[in-house]
Amino acid sequence: MEIVKSPAEQRVVLHNVSWETYERLLAEHADNSAPRFAYDRGELEIMSPNPEHERTNRRIAQLVLAVADEMGITAEDLGSTTFRREDLERGFEPDSCFYMRNEEAIRGKDRIDLTVDPPPDLVIEVDITSPSLDKLSIYARMGVPEVWRYDGRKTSVLILGGEGYTETARSAALWPLTSEILSRFIEESKTLERQAWMRKVREWARERSG
Repeated sequence: MEIVKSPAEQRVVLHNVSWETYERLLAEHADNSAPRFAYDRGELEIMSPNPEHERTNRRIAQLVLAVADEMGITAEDLGSTTFRREDLERGFEPDSCFYMRNEEAIRGKDRIDLTVDPPPDLVIEVDITSPSLDKLSIYARMGVPEVWRYDGRKTSVLILGGEGYTETARSAALWPLTSEILSRFIEESKTLERQAWMRKVREWARERSG
């Protein structure tokens, strides 16, 4: 089994990993929020988030819920839930994910089976350092309609079309939000006290939801 390490990030990629090994690792870490696993036909990425990563991830998740709430949109936050499909030999654990349009379809379910249930409507990826595995191809194959990707400087809004993603200026899930506004709010969250930042987000969303 070949191992590739990137010293600039807390990631390890393993090659030629069987589906059975992947599932065993998931079972062994079922009660832990880290590490997170992404699997693509024998390629396995193991990622351990650092405080910067998680702080940014939680702020984005709080922003999503606040804006959705002000817009009257039900948003179910399923965090880094494990999603996998053996028939596609792919699986992922996002930084955060949300059901909005399809929230009712998974409401009350303790387990989600993507062979019958819809994928999350929105996935958040915080890639402050370069990702080792192309998770966008996994998301696309699993049918995730929208991904927000933050690279430490800006947020890209990616919409699924055909077999891949196209970067757009505006979110489809939460239409008032653009990549520029998302990036600005994330930068402000680094210096503002959390409650003050949340008030600012909610006031902004409230002005646009009337």
